Amino acid sequence: MAAITRLVKRASPSLFVSSTAARRLFCSESSSHAPPQDDFHAPQRKDPKDRNVQWVFLGCPGVGKGTYASRLCNLIGVPHIATGDLVRHELASKGPLSSQLSEIVNQGKLVSDEIIISLLSKRLADGEAKGESGFILDGFPRTISQAEILERVIDIDLVVNLKLQEEALLAKCLGRRICNQCGGNFNVASIDVKGENGSPGMSMAPLLPPAHCMSKLITRSDDTEAVVKERLRIYNEMSKPVEEFYRSRGKLLEFNLPGGIPESWPKLLQALNLDDYEEKRSAAA
Repeated sequence: MAAITRLVKRASPSLFVSSTAARRLFCSESSSHAPPQDDFHAPQRKDPKDRNVQWVFLGCPGVGKGTYASRLCNLIGVPHIATGDLVRHELASKGPLSSQLSEIVNQGKLVSDEIIISLLSKRLADGEAKGESGFILDGFPRTISQAEILERVIDIDLVVNLKLQEEALLAKCLGRRICNQCGGNFNVASIDVKGENGSPGMSMAPLLPPAHCMSKLITRSDDTEAVVKERLRIYNEMSKPVEEFYRSRGKLLEFNLPGGIPESWPKLLQALNLDDYEEKRSAAA
């Protein structure tokens, strides 16, 4: 894992993909057959020592990809690009895709490659305009076709696959709440899973809001038991090939969450060989 630390320490302000390449990369190529390499006209790949980290976070919906990816982005200074956030922003904007997305999300189905690629294309172009370097992708790629397209123009350094026991994952999804005033995300579930058949037990304390948000909590329309179970079933079915895609390339790091943030965050930093990075950064501030 020493290579991970070396990547984190290098943060030269180089762009990871041009807007032209982004448009060509994330156009409408959502079929399982990737177009010929020459169609992309990909930019020259940057040596890892000349750019910041380029990581991907995988994991079931609700596992905590956004929480941990966001924390790591703040720690190492790269943008957090979450496809879930891109979808929710489009839904809230009442844009041309909002009605189609609303139906898909409420039924617990996964958004099509074509829509995700369109939204991500715009985000990459916006990031280039701001001079961003590196990234952590959260929720992309989720299909083999997406992974193949991504690999053609961007060198992914590491893919972190977060895992959580299914019983805890379901309870966590059903406990999610949002403050309709400040937009804060909270969780009212108090999870206590007993260990059995060789599997360790685990507990997760609720993430409660401050008092002034308590009366303003709402539940996401897609956080019902039936929808959550269907979402997890579809994800598990589609994720295996993507995991194997990166495992075969030696880039997959499997990380089983041992509990909530207090238990999991230090262990995740240790798995990434960043356990002393946070302390050094704080001392330098």
